[in-house]
Amino acid sequence: MNLMHLFKMAFLLTVLLFLVLMGVHNRGVVDFNLPPLMSSVVHQPAALMYFAFFAAGALTGTIVTVGRGKPSAPKGDK
Repeated sequence: MNLMHLFKMAFLLTVLLFLVLMGVHNRGVVDFNLPPLMSSVVHQPAALMYFAFFAAGALTGTIVTVGRGKPSAPKGDK
């Protein structure tokens, strides 16, 4: 395991720690409106909203980065 993997793991654990802290301390209900996609207002606890937005961001980042490999060197250059 190299240093970059350790850094990424520490960063992810830090973000998850903040997510847990937000869930513990933000128990109020939040109204969420998104008129183009939803006609009704969603009433959910703030912690659940934080988790949903974190999950959407993590999923988006995963989809964007999937399939990126190291480019191969041109075959004509030796």
